Amino acid sequence: MFWGADIGIDLGTATVLIYMRGRGIVLQEPSVVAIERDSGQLLAVGEEARRMLGRTPGNIVAIRPLRDGVIADYDVTERMLKYFITKVCGQHLFFRPRIMVCIPAVVTTVEKRAVLEAAMQAGARRTYLIEEPLAAALGAGLEIAEPSGSMVVDIGGGTTDVAVLSLGGIVLGESLRVAGDKFDDAIVRYVRRVYNMMIGERSAEELKINIGTAFPAGRKESMDVRGRDLVTGLPKTIRITSEETLEALMEPVQAIVQCVKSVLEKTPPELAADIVDKGVVLTGGGALLHGLDKLLAQETEMPVYVSENAVTAVALGTGRALEYLDKLRSKNTFVSELLLKK
Repeated sequence: MFWGADIGIDLGTATVLIYMRGRGIVLQEPSVVAIERDSGQLLAVGEEARRMLGRTPGNIVAIRPLRDGVIADYDVTERMLKYFITKVCGQHLFFRPRIMVCIPAVVTTVEKRAVLEAAMQAGARRTYLIEEPLAAALGAGLEIAEPSGSMVVDIGGGTTDVAVLSLGGIVLGESLRVAGDKFDDAIVRYVRRVYNMMIGERSAEELKINIGTAFPAGRKESMDVRGRDLVTGLPKTIRITSEETLEALMEPVQAIVQCVKSVLEKTPPELAADIVDKGVVLTGGGALLHGLDKLLAQETEMPVYVSENAVTAVALGTGRALEYLDKLRSKNTFVSELLLKK
């Protein structure tokens, strides 16, 4: 009996990606929702809502319902999920899909329950949870079911998950609430401190992508950025260089480096030997920060590779996990599930 499509969801702090079995990645939209304050009416979701960030009139608010990898606003998250699922499945969810959602490696039972119930309310027949490092490893093409150690560092928008994997499970893992958003915040704070100027999240993100670097001998570029002068209150334009972004990003980048080192220090010797052979794999949008792989390689004295599909690795992994669900559950119990209540 056909029960509808299997869907894998990377419910990210910055971006939601949806994988549909047989079709691949069918949706990639920012995790932003625009709502009318008084009525609570949904005005825009995804890219359209992201363009409204920092530019809305008083009666409209553009919010990000996920913060630091977990649900900050349950009702808005549920409505956002329902909107995206309807967008990829069509208006009439006659066949309720099975949905696999990924979560950070270290979350509370309450946070897990919130994700499970949000997916169920959004129209799932059955919901499963998978931890982000496992999904990232599957999406990056690592053979995690073998009795051999692999290390994944997944740097998303809200969290960085560092894990050592073997035999289909996480041997060691740490979840750090420092990732892409904290990179943006660090740039905003630097510009305010050094230039007495306030810039928005989107401007900081553009600086990070276009000229940002984490490695001292990295980029030599510059870019104009506009903002508001905190002394005069008037609009102002300044030029920021790659060297300045290196200084701005030093604190969050070092936090990630220390987290990776901490996990490596606790890794059993046999698995550590495997990781030296295979190297460390970076996934997630934050892994694309210029020079981050070189810095980690220098600090850990190990080969470090950025996955070819770094941004979509977790979503692809959730889809792959659904395809091999029975095998994964028989080998390990990392998949949590919630059945549709009749």
